[in-house]
Amino acid sequence: MLTRHFLSSHQATSRAVPDDIPAGRDPASTRTFMVGSGIASMAAAAYLIRDAGVPPANITIYEEAHILGGALDGAGDKDRGYVIRGGRMLNLSYLNLYELLAWVPSIEPVPPGVSAATVEAVLGADYATGDKPRSVFDDMKCFNHEHKTHAQARVVDKDGKIIDVTHMGFSNADRVDLLSVLSVTEAELGTKRIDQCFGEHFFTTPFWYMWCSMFAFEPWHSAVEFKRYLHRFSHEFARIDTLAGVDRTPFNQYDSIVLPLATHLRNLGVVFAKGVQVDRVEFARGPTVEPHTMTVRALHLIHEGADKNETEELAIDAATDLVFVTNGSMTSAATLGSTDKPAPEIPNGAPAHAADGAWKVWQQIAHEFPTVAGNPAAFTSREHESNWMSFTTTFTDDTTFFDLVEQFSGNEAGTGALITFKDSNWLMSIVLAYQPHFRNQPANMQVFWAYGLFSDRKGNYIQKTMRECTGREMLEELLFHLKGAFVEPANRDRILASASVVPAYMPFITSQFLTRTAEDRPQVVPRGSTNLAFVSQYVEMPDDVVFTVEYSVRAARLAVATLMRLPADKFPIPVYSAGKSPALIVKSLATFMS
Repeated sequence: MLTRHFLSSHQATSRAVPDDIPAGRDPASTRTFMVGSGIASMAAAAYLIRDAGVPPANITIYEEAHILGGALDGAGDKDRGYVIRGGRMLNLSYLNLYELLAWVPSIEPVPPGVSAATVEAVLGADYATGDKPRSVFDDMKCFNHEHKTHAQARVVDKDGKIIDVTHMGFSNADRVDLLSVLSVTEAELGTKRIDQCFGEHFFTTPFWYMWCSMFAFEPWHSAVEFKRYLHRFSHEFARIDTLAGVDRTPFNQYDSIVLPLATHLRNLGVVFAKGVQVDRVEFARGPTVEPHTMTVRALHLIHEGADKNETEELAIDAATDLVFVTNGSMTSAATLGSTDKPAPEIPNGAPAHAADGAWKVWQQIAHEFPTVAGNPAAFTSREHESNWMSFTTTFTDDTTFFDLVEQFSGNEAGTGALITFKDSNWLMSIVLAYQPHFRNQPANMQVFWAYGLFSDRKGNYIQKTMRECTGREMLEELLFHLKGAFVEPANRDRILASASVVPAYMPFITSQFLTRTAEDRPQVVPRGSTNLAFVSQYVEMPDDVVFTVEYSVRAARLAVATLMRLPADKFPIPVYSAGKSPALIVKSLATFMS
């Protein structure tokens, strides 16, 4: 019974094409328009080219900003320092993402961070000599073969001591509650929060500290999303203490995923239109159009520098054209601070999403089609429940911090995982990636990332909320929790003197985890749509989990296969299922009972 509940998969995404989708669409004459340039839009462009045969020149990706990739970001240089607002965990179970990256050519002359011997061992001699071209996925395989994740310092207590997390710390009541969440239906859980399903003790267990920091869950988040994660990552349950199942990219995810994918699409002929906001999606109306039919007839565009009331109307041919909308954005309205300045607050309490195209367009469509286009307000109205903060620190000409963390944790940079400070009022975690973490990062610089889930609480050392803190103050708070050699005056002074710290405030970063009804997220291709699809973290695919790169890629693949009426083998690869492995079942049950 326990095994079945724990390892069972949930409802599979249907491969049936709705009757509303026109048959016989000619790929050669199909034009497609993407609203937003996140990974979902770029993946959709890739599948249109590769699987549907749409000419690359017929694909246009509109982006209101000047950088591609949405939430998969990474920016900076040696003069300003570097910033990563957040990073997504990668895992062997991301079958669609990894298959897509195997299609994308590497842009690196040699695989970053690995030896020729590793390339030959993993890929073969022809790849080591450069006689065969490598893919982005090839580079990832080589990198993770040489730099295996096996954290030895996963959780740290208030005394700066690494605690034993080989046991989950469950009480019998915790196990009963966990089994209950695993076994009931999503309809029965409804809009319950996680903390409405568990007692107080559960939130003090090593399991919770590791699980919540790895996936950014907070007690008030949706019990349904928590349940989906338990099923989806059951294969990682037995090694949660080391995060040995986490895969990494050689650089940050912008440099390692977004940049090569965008480069490949651009080289093929895909059009990227930066500085262009899609202000409104206009639908066909009239006596011959069924009331609930969603057929896009025009896009209204605002070009950078133009008056917001001056829009260009782009006509959409219902017979040939498709529109893919990124509905919502987890990094919308994010602000950045500096070493000496906090990340700015949202001015005058204005809605943080008001000027963001991803939310604005979704709101407009949902207003016109309230029964099928979802409810964006469910994800934008509770900023106090959906925000957290991160900070990226760049050290110049000093390795003291990295040296001390490596000594403290027992892991070289790039082989550990999140180090979570369980008694931190901010519930802070840090991770040291393999260096360099940016393609343009000089050898005399080192970069690490940290985040805190509770931005509205005062620090244990700095008596300010995280949102009120400068980058320097955040780093000082971290050193307080690390204790020992980190707070010895000489080391502390060197660390602070050599650091450039960029705080990032993200009001909607976990909005996709908020409690919601089943109707709040639209289907990828809504009922009644003839030429529109939603591709984002805010669509409903009950067999997978949000806040993963795989979710965006799966949505893109499903959208293309559905709108282009592709055969079954072009639909998303089914979600990875580990429940058939006897060894995994035994390990997972042993962990559950610990």
